[in-house]
Amino acid sequence: MRPGRLVFVSFWLWIGALAGCSRAPLHHQESFVFGTRVEVWIAGVSEAQARPAAAAVLHEFDRLHRTYHAWKPSELTVLNDALAAGQRSVVSAEMAALIGNAQRLSQASEQLFDPGIGWLIRLWGFQADEINAQLPDPDLLAEWQGGRAGIADLRIDAGRVASGASARLALDFGGYLKGVALDRAAEILREHGVRDALINIGGNVIALGRKNGQRWRVGIQHPRAAGPLAIVELDDGEAIGTSGDYQRYFEFAGKRYCHVLDPRSGHPPMHTQALTVLIPPGAEAGTLSDVLSKPLFIAGDDWPRLARRLAVAAVLKVDASGGVQVTAALQQRLEFVGGKPKALAIVP
Repeated sequence: MRPGRLVFVSFWLWIGALAGCSRAPLHHQESFVFGTRVEVWIAGVSEAQARPAAAAVLHEFDRLHRTYHAWKPSELTVLNDALAAGQRSVVSAEMAALIGNAQRLSQASEQLFDPGIGWLIRLWGFQADEINAQLPDPDLLAEWQGGRAGIADLRIDAGRVASGASARLALDFGGYLKGVALDRAAEILREHGVRDALINIGGNVIALGRKNGQRWRVGIQHPRAAGPLAIVELDDGEAIGTSGDYQRYFEFAGKRYCHVLDPRSGHPPMHTQALTVLIPPGAEAGTLSDVLSKPLFIAGDDWPRLARRLAVAAVLKVDASGGVQVTAALQQRLEFVGGKPKALAIVP
């Protein structure tokens, strides 16, 4: 095999270009957290009120990032080290709640969402700031496939976490924590008296209220071109999230390997370029926007059935050939940039 070519593309919804033309100034703060660009847009309040509110959100993002980092020293790595050694570990009430909720969501997704495959993610080289373009050791991959462990194997008892599975079980909240952070951000902003805002964490977005009386407009990134594939307006409390093969990936011998891994096979899916879900308002809207795009991305042609099982009505998928499939519930809200795609299928 010839050497691979490393590709790393940061991802964000096209909020900045769509946030202009407002009747009053928008307050905007941004940072780099969770390995991606994060932004907070606030409308409808003074600069003096908006600035500390946005700062509190970014402070919470930084705390969550440091607490649950998967490969730099953190509370999560302490737990993973204990699990690798076959030991129980005392965890905080917050971490116990996160694990318990992730187990519930994993079961609902038929284990296609599984934060317990951190060992596999590391084997593929995605637990790194810079990704090396190389395939995993085939013997180690076969070993993992032969004794696959996941988050369902964790037991929580009085704040202690233990595993009944192999030492190959490790937690990685990379496909979960951004959504949790969105919900936390919404809570923090409301506590600061902010009712109109948009929070973006690398393309996972939640909308609060409106932008000077108008719905917040965001663009869904085209997976193979610069700029958005489509634009959608979000209602108060709605969240949108996308999983794609263009965010963290590498190319090797002419094939693209993305960071979204199928827990069944241990390999990245090759059948999907991007999958977007729009989640209605609710206490977990942000969390669900981050989590539920993953199992639907992995599910391939079976995604409509799984979407119904997960009660996700608004889905847009771009398959490996660039064909677009969209549910009727989302299609009527989309404005495709440059006209409708040539290969467009509406899914009931």
